[in-house]
Order: sequence, then structure tokens, then C-alpha cells
Amino acid sequence: MTDHAQGGNGTPVVRMENIVKRFGTITALNGVNFTVHRHEVMGLLGDNGAGKSTLIKVLTGVHTPTSGQIFIDGQPVQIPSPRVARALGIETCYQDLALVPLMSITRNFFLGREITRHVGPIAWLDMAEMDHKSRDALQDIGIKIRSPREKVGKLSGGERQSIAIGRARYFGARLLILDEPTSALSVGETHKVLTYTLHAKERGLGVIFITHNVGHVYQVADRFTIIRHGELVGTYGRDEVNEKDIAALITGERVK
Repeated sequence: MTDHAQGGNGTPVVRMENIVKRFGTITALNGVNFTVHRHEVMGLLGDNGAGKSTLIKVLTGVHTPTSGQIFIDGQPVQIPSPRVARALGIETCYQDLALVPLMSITRNFFLGREITRHVGPIAWLDMAEMDHKSRDALQDIGIKIRSPREKVGKLSGGERQSIAIGRARYFGARLLILDEPTSALSVGETHKVLTYTLHAKERGLGVIFITHNVGHVYQVADRFTIIRHGELVGTYGRDEVNEKDIAALITGERVK
């Protein structure tokens, strides 16, 4: 078992130390340690109810930890809300992606961060500028789109994931959290999402890849953190475990 990122020298982009989270008498997390470096994909794995979602909600400001400390780029921080998490450079792509199907790629890309032009007291959306920037930002991580004005509802699942990943990269995320990004995708679409994930890593982001699918995460992750019953099982490098080992660690079976 290793605590060092492969190729991840320097200060981790995020370090969570001894995180405890209790809901009344229920302990959802019990002293969990977790780190992610830049240029690294960290697989976060565990069965349903293992605590991985709670850990991410603590990191993104949805839950306040009962005890423990979070560090961003080596500095201790408090994350009382998702807004603060976003300001710290933590972007999350949830399963539902938080995209609006009836709006264009551009409008979704800049949702809540629209570029406007002003003439006196009158302001309007600068669609040409946003079209240009969204297309360039997506191309920067290897994503080609037909038109920035195309409605998101017409895109495939993999293409929608690409918009969410590109948006996080463009707006300066340090850390990108992908929540079950390959769920319900075809083989071809899954391959695209895994490729986009590697592009994000190559551009300097730390990536947390949360999934039940060991086969998918094993293709892209540098390390794997496994949680079971709210406790840390361990963090392992790719050279330490294979897919069968990871599956056994998730379920609690003996690793042969």
C-alpha cells in the first residue's frame, strides 16, 4: 500500500486528514485520509453505503465534517458550502451533470458565468464571444463539437460528459470530481469519457473518479482509494493491485 502518487511529486492539490462524519449516532466516516495530486487520476471506490459519497460531500461543502482537516495546496481550509468549494477550484460533474437539455452547449458552458456587453444601463449576452470561447476550451482538451449552438439535449451521454469536463477545466478547476461518469454509457461513449479524463489529467488537474465499475477506472487511474463501512481500507498504486484485487478489497474478501 502506498501514500505517494505515481509521478505526483510536490504538495497534493487536496489532502483530507482523519475525516470523521457522524449523523446522530451513525458514523458515516471514521478517520479517513485521502490525497490527490495534480496530474493524477485517483479512483475512489467502495460498495453502496461505503462512505465515498459522504467523503466527497464533505470535500465539496455539502456536509461539514464532525472532525478532521482539509488542505488545499497545503493550506488548511474550511469548506462550509459548495460555493466556497467552487471558489477553491473544486468542480464536480454529477451523474445528472447539472446541464439544461433545452439550452445550447454555449449557454450550458457559461451557465451562471455569462459574458455580457453593456451600453449604458443595457446589458445583453455576448453569444459570439461565448461561442468562440466554449469551442476553443473544449478543443483544448481534445473535444470537437459540431456547433456551440447545438442543444445539449441532442448530445450523447459521452458528449454531455465532455461539456461538463471542459467547463470545469476552463473555469480554473484545480480538482475535478467525476461521479459515476461512465454509468449507462455505451462502449464507444465510455471510451470517449475515459479519454477526456486523461486529457484533463494531462492539463494539470487532479481528478477523482468515483465508480462501481472497476474495469473502467482501472484504465485511467494512477492510484485507488478504497473505503468500506466508512473506514479507509487503503490507497494502492497501479503496480500494487490488479482489478481482481480491487474488487476483493471493496467487498472485504481475502486478496490472494
